[in-house]
Amino acid sequence: MRKFLQDKVIVVTGASSGIGEAMAREYAKMGAKVVMAARREEELRRIATEIEQAGGKVAYVVCDVTREEECRHLVDVAVDRFGRIDIMICNAGLSMRALFDDCDLKVLHRLMDVNFWGTVNCTKYALPHLQKSRGSLVGISSVAGLHGLPGRTGYSASKYAMTGFLDTIRVENLKRGVHVMTACPGFTATNVRLSALTADGTQQGETPRDEGKMMMPKEVAHIVARGLKRRKRLCLMEWEGRATHFLKKLFPGLVDKLFY
Repeated sequence: MRKFLQDKVIVVTGASSGIGEAMAREYAKMGAKVVMAARREEELRRIATEIEQAGGKVAYVVCDVTREEECRHLVDVAVDRFGRIDIMICNAGLSMRALFDDCDLKVLHRLMDVNFWGTVNCTKYALPHLQKSRGSLVGISSVAGLHGLPGRTGYSASKYAMTGFLDTIRVENLKRGVHVMTACPGFTATNVRLSALTADGTQQGETPRDEGKMMMPKEVAHIVARGLKRRKRLCLMEWEGRATHFLKKLFPGLVDKLFY
């Protein structure tokens, strides 16, 4: 994997924590030139400093992916600093915990802005560079992007929208050599769960799930890297995602009951 990632220019959104941070650290360790993006400058600076101290090549940009001009700036910085973009990873994301009956619609709008439009905004400006490098575009999705999850209407909708968008980008660039991959981690021990929005838009702040049974961000980063090397279309990471993908084709009613 080190040989594959050596000198690749990789842009990662949502890189100030969780999966994004793990990808930035691991890929830099393997020789990639990493550009990190997130809203929290203090965290980005801390992570970038630690990566540089370990001998990695890194840059960071404070970026809210819901703002088109900030996504344009992110891409410009990456190209100015390292000359090209080989891999664009749209990882910035937001979750929710509320039944639709109880949910303020502003919560769903917020989910779409971050998860779907954030991916669209970054792709718009990164794509010309990926076409030049015949590189890879990655969307970090979820099992919720394969089947609707109760209490996650906005999250599932945004991930379904991301999948449809990425699938279309793949088809449109079939002759241009751009690789497009949708990656679906299982439940992962990250603070995305802690910042999940409740029915009124406030953050949940806690979760009842046992983190010891969850995937770790570093594990997700390595699986995504293997998917990139193999230029996979869909990267399913654990049994729940694979079972959902398979059973939904044959027994959709059963999957509904299981998720209920």
